[in-house]
Amino acid sequence: MISCWQGLVVLDKEGSIVLLVHFILREYLSGRPDLFQRPHSVISETCLAYLNSQQVMNISATLSLLDSQPFPFLRYSALHWGTHGKKELSDDAKSLALRLFRQYNNHISIRLLLESRPVRFYQLSYLSLFTGLHRTSFFGLVEIVKSLIETGGLDINQGGPMGITPLGWAARNGHEGVVQLLLGQGNVNPNTVDPAGLTQLTWAAANGLQGVVRLLLGRGDINPNTQDRLDRTPLSHAATIGHEGVVRLLLGRGDINPDSVDHVHQTPLSHAAMNGHEGVVRLLLGPGGVSPDRLDKLGRTPLLYAARSGHEGVSRLLLGQWNVNPDSVDWVGRTPLSQAAYNGHEGVVQLLLGRGVDPDKPDHGGRTPLAYAAWNGQVEWCSYY
Repeated sequence: MISCWQGLVVLDKEGSIVLLVHFILREYLSGRPDLFQRPHSVISETCLAYLNSQQVMNISATLSLLDSQPFPFLRYSALHWGTHGKKELSDDAKSLALRLFRQYNNHISIRLLLESRPVRFYQLSYLSLFTGLHRTSFFGLVEIVKSLIETGGLDINQGGPMGITPLGWAARNGHEGVVQLLLGQGNVNPNTVDPAGLTQLTWAAANGLQGVVRLLLGRGDINPNTQDRLDRTPLSHAATIGHEGVVRLLLGRGDINPDSVDHVHQTPLSHAAMNGHEGVVRLLLGPGGVSPDRLDKLGRTPLLYAARSGHEGVSRLLLGQWNVNPDSVDWVGRTPLSQAAYNGHEGVVQLLLGRGVDPDKPDHGGRTPLAYAAWNGQVEWCSYY
């Protein structure tokens, strides 16, 4: 391969990477798209032709990702043919994909794809549940999904090896075109859950996929308050990670519960405050907002979590609420001031002292905020108290 390129590429042996010899060559090739006719289609067709070959068909599905090293192109083809197909899908690639799906039961490429996912909830005996519709929804190939639906005979709500439906794969991977197509089918169920109790809306909210969230919320039968196994809602997941756009979309629903509690009684506001997401906190505290001083099972308020983590902006927002107690105590008697002092957050300490909190309030072990500051070596803070 190197010799064919006549010195225009080099091989980085340490990283096993083929590189262009100079960036000027890269700029030249990038500016000459006419030199390569539909490269992604060619790659997709090549991968699919290989996956359709008898050699690959004869490989047992018991082959793991590690055991596939003697077949390097097998792993690449299994994981990436759809990535190239989504960028450019030729008629030949589409035909090869449909041919593959006619003999797709327990195909080795299914296992290689599923083993590449970070979370695995499947057994080998369940590979037959992963259909061509699951695969094309995973990659976001609208044209092939449409062809498979038109062919008929498919269970559009079938859960795959990890309990994930075609709509679930499309939603979690952000493929709006496929999501819209599947939601347009009258018999699709948008509220199915995976083994972790996560719905399509939860995945889209957690990943910050506003377009997918908007499509799902457009369905009249979607439940925006579905709780997972930890009792967390889509709003809670979006607030935890700080996806303001998604939070705004969810709060726009009249049937949303903005103050839901999870298994430890933490609210979306608690999660947002804990992680320092000022924009989300501001949205949740807006008109008709949530209870800003709700206690969780450890007696901790959103303000205490913000103070504990040193989030000055969030602490300032919460202290601006008339119904927030700046001197509340948790299950061991620690106040927001104690938590801020213990963790060395000077800015938050100054904010709290400006609200007139008790600087000498001891916890259940008799330790005051000043004691925590001194214990952590913050001797210069003593003048604050």
